[in-house]
Amino acid sequence: MTDTNTGGTSPAAPAPAIHVAPGPHLFSGALTTRKMMFDVLLALLPVVAASLCVFRLYTLIQLAIGVASAMAAEAVFTRMRGRAAPLRDGSAAVTGAILALSLPATAPWYVGAVGAIAGIGIGKVIFGGVGNNVFNPAMLGRAFSLIAFPAALGASAYVVPGSHLDGLTHATPLTALKQLGQTMGLLPLFLGTTNGSIGETSALACLAGGAYLCARRTASWEIPAGVIAAAVAISLLVGGPAGWTVLHELSSGALLFGAFYIATDPVSSPLTPRGKFIFGLGVGALVMLIRKLSGYPEGVMFAVLIMNAVVPLINRWTIPVPVGGPVPEKKTG
Repeated sequence: MTDTNTGGTSPAAPAPAIHVAPGPHLFSGALTTRKMMFDVLLALLPVVAASLCVFRLYTLIQLAIGVASAMAAEAVFTRMRGRAAPLRDGSAAVTGAILALSLPATAPWYVGAVGAIAGIGIGKVIFGGVGNNVFNPAMLGRAFSLIAFPAALGASAYVVPGSHLDGLTHATPLTALKQLGQTMGLLPLFLGTTNGSIGETSALACLAGGAYLCARRTASWEIPAGVIAAAVAISLLVGGPAGWTVLHELSSGALLFGAFYIATDPVSSPLTPRGKFIFGLGVGALVMLIRKLSGYPEGVMFAVLIMNAVVPLINRWTIPVPVGGPVPEKKTG
């Protein structure tokens, strides 16, 4: 560019700074990954409080093992890749906590430790760290533990010695329903005074923490709405034994815990609001199909991992139309 006043050439305008980074992509600079993870940990407090009332010291033991193992694994694996350990963002702590809350109270210590190491190493660091993982690390770690230690996560793992839990053979509500055809009242399921994984028993606690996450916009409400809508629709369509209603279906197992805390992971879920709702519908439908048609009493872990694999397709199917309509294609020839 020539300067007409001096006859010289003015310096070229500096190119705009474009910052490219992995998700989650946030609309507000104040909502950082660290603050989002802190919100999740705060939202887990009602769930932890409810589990402490039922499982007591077992809850603290599982949480300590899960969080410590996840943070240690992230520190070691990131150092092996020549990078600084991003422990301050809180993502490893959240992975360890959610994994621990998805385990039976009496699971041996090595189940949570191995699951956390596998979840961080295989589910997160191997993809490039936070923001790059395809699958939910906590659920991938639990799936690894289920394959490695099936007996430790089977029905016998839910027998809590000396527990006050009022359950036939100490089975979880869904196991008692599937294997014995026995149902229970709605109030124990809602309050959490039943058996199960330590973070899934109280529907009230999951709803309270989930409402906080959605109000803070740390979790997208479209995902739990889709999960619940699909579960309600299939439950009404398929039905159940006498005394087992739609509310029983929603309050039992890990459906609400998975809908609010697991499926809403911003990295492994779709980007658009419509895609998030479709994702939630898929998770809810798969959970119900696994419950009704398979030998497993619960299916949240499988449903989330399967839908994680479909996220790239959902993102492609739900690309928003630009303002003014699609860009016309140029004709060649």
